[in-house]
Amino acid sequence: MLLNMKNFAQDFKIAVDEKNGEPLILGYCPVSQMNDSVFSNTWTVEYENYQPDFETIDMLEGKLNDIVIQIVFRSTCSDSREQLPRFFKILNELNYNLNTITLIGVNREKKGLSNEAEGLNIEFVPTIIFYKDGSEIGRIVETPAESLEEDLLKIVSEK
Repeated sequence: MLLNMKNFAQDFKIAVDEKNGEPLILGYCPVSQMNDSVFSNTWTVEYENYQPDFETIDMLEGKLNDIVIQIVFRSTCSDSREQLPRFFKILNELNYNLNTITLIGVNREKKGLSNEAEGLNIEFVPTIIFYKDGSEIGRIVETPAESLEEDLLKIVSEK
């Protein structure tokens, strides 16, 4: 069962990654934090340089209307820094309401501030989980199998 995560949307803190000393977002994070200070050095470059597959985006039109997205990420992870700006660019192209996304920042042990990621079976980050009618319908783990657009289309088209 999917909980209403909006109540926790800003229960986060910025810690320090013990391995590399970089800022680490932990807990439920607002979308605005994603292109703020912690990600700013890579977010803008990845977002602006990513060229979405507009043919696939056209096929995605209207298919995300009843899809809820939850993302578990580590702000010091190279895959999170690469894939999330690209994914958000795709969502912006689709006019998806980014403020409905639940973002959970975790450390290297996949732990947030408390038990935010518990029960989500997170092995690698980022993990982008898609829900429809309260049930998980698919996920993109670490990097897409084909492309973010193609993987997303497969997930939302299967159910």
